[in-house]
Amino acid sequence: MSERVVWKSVAAVAIVVTAVLAISLVRDERTANTDEGGKVVWKYSVWGPPRAFTRGIEKAKEMWEKAGKRRFELQIGYASALSPEKENLDSIKLGLIEGAYVCVGYGPNKTPLAQVLELPFLLTDDMRVNTAVVDAVMQHPLIENELATRWNAKYLMPAVLGVYEFMGNRRVASVKDLKGVRMRISGANATVLEKFGAVPTMVTAPESYTALERGTIDMVGFPWTDSFGAFRLHEVSQYATLGISMSGFACLNIVSLDAWNRMPQDLKTMLPQVRAQATRVSFQAFDEGDAKWLPIFEDKMEIVRFPPEERDKMVAAAKPLWAEWAARQDGQGLKGSEILEFTKQQVAKFSEASR
Repeated sequence: MSERVVWKSVAAVAIVVTAVLAISLVRDERTANTDEGGKVVWKYSVWGPPRAFTRGIEKAKEMWEKAGKRRFELQIGYASALSPEKENLDSIKLGLIEGAYVCVGYGPNKTPLAQVLELPFLLTDDMRVNTAVVDAVMQHPLIENELATRWNAKYLMPAVLGVYEFMGNRRVASVKDLKGVRMRISGANATVLEKFGAVPTMVTAPESYTALERGTIDMVGFPWTDSFGAFRLHEVSQYATLGISMSGFACLNIVSLDAWNRMPQDLKTMLPQVRAQATRVSFQAFDEGDAKWLPIFEDKMEIVRFPPEERDKMVAAAKPLWAEWAARQDGQGLKGSEILEFTKQQVAKFSEASR
C-alpha cells in the first residue's frame, strides 16, 4: 500500500471519528439539563434586564423551585447571555438551552401560524384581553403541532405585553404624520403602517436605544410603558405618541419538549396554576410600571395624543390584511383560515367577558 493511500485512509478515519464525537457532544448537550444529583435544570434565555416583561417567568421559577424542593432549577439568563433573541427557537431545537422568551416577529417564518397573533389590530387595545387570547390560540392543536414538529418545542405560557405605543423623535398626531417615519415594528404590523407612508424596520429591543440615538430610526414601538423605561428610550426621545395602541406583537414562553418531558410529573401538573399566577404578577408589574414611568415621560417629553378617529383609519386599513394573510397560509397547506377564525372567536369571547 502506498504512503498516499495510507494517509487517505487515516484522513477518512479521522473524519468519521470527528463526526461521531460531534454527534455525541450534541446528544450530551441535549441531555445536560440534569445535574449529578438528578435535579432537572433549565437554562432559560431572555433579553434585556429584569422588568415587567420578565415577571412571569420569574414567578414560574419561584413557584416551581419551591414546590420542587431542590429537584428543579430554572436558571434565567438575562441580556441574551445564553442565546441571541432572534435565535432562541434555534437554540432550543439544538438543545443549547431548555427554554426562552420567543417573539414571533423576530422570525415570523419560523412559526407561520402563530403569526396570526401579530396581524395588525386583530387583537384589542386591552392587555388583559390580549393575554387571554394569546394563551388560547397558542394551545390550538395546529399551533402546538407547529412548535413540536418544527422546533421540538412546547408553549409554556404567555409573555405578557402591554399594548404597543411609540416613542422617538418625530411628532405623530395623525396618520398623515406617519409619512416617511422610520419605525421599529415587526413585519405583520409593518404592512398597515406602510399604507400610511411609514418606513417600518425591525431591530431587536436591546438595539433600539442605539438606533434611536444615532437617528437610524425615528420611532420605536414598544409595550407601554415599562419597556420604554427599562430600555431607557425616554433618554433619547422628544415625543411619545399615546393612543395608537397597536396590539400585534406576540411574545411567548417556549420550552424544549425534551426538557418538559424530563420535568417531575408533580411539577408538570402545576402548569395551569403557574400560568395563572405568572400572568397575575405580570399585570401587576405593568400597572406599577405605568405609575412609575408616566410621570417621568411627561416631564421629559411631549406626550402626543393620537385621536381615536385616526386610529380607526388604521384599523380599517388593517382588516383586509387578515384575509390576505390567511389565504397565503392556506396556499401553503397551513390552514391559516382556520386559525384566523379561531383567533377572531377568542377575541370576541374574551372582549365580551371583560365588559
